[in-house]
Amino acid sequence: MVAATKNRNTPTRAGYSRGHAVKAGVIAYAGTIAVMGAGGFAEPGITATGLTALGRFDEFVDNSGGADGDKEVTISRGCFHFANSAGADEVVRADIGKLCYIVDNQTVAKTDATATRSVAGIVDGVDDTGVWVNIDPTNGVNA
Repeated sequence: MVAATKNRNTPTRAGYSRGHAVKAGVIAYAGTIAVMGAGGFAEPGITATGLTALGRFDEFVDNSGGADGDKEVTISRGCFHFANSAGADEVVRADIGKLCYIVDNQTVAKTDATATRSVAGIVDGVDDTGVWVNIDPTNGVNA
């Protein structure tokens, strides 16, 4: 391609939500942590390594009887409130600005549990009812 010599109509898209193909055999519950595994399909957050946190499922989608990609779900990136782990894995105010890790589809923890959990995102706040987590798959925390 050569350099432009006139105005160009460059396509754009909003940066906060995307449609993602859903992994076979899973149910996506609205409001829960959405991740992508090695196959490139959206699935619920679980304790596992190698997952990329995508954001929050915006809707319920049941692909429990389908193949990879049979269904699509909308996922938003941003700052979301999830349940906090307990004990030594409880996220505290001193963790604001640090990484937190996926325990399940609605819970995050302070540690990776000896390299058994994937990064959820960056802690944005902590309150009595949970943890505010900034999830953005393009922010480099999984690089």
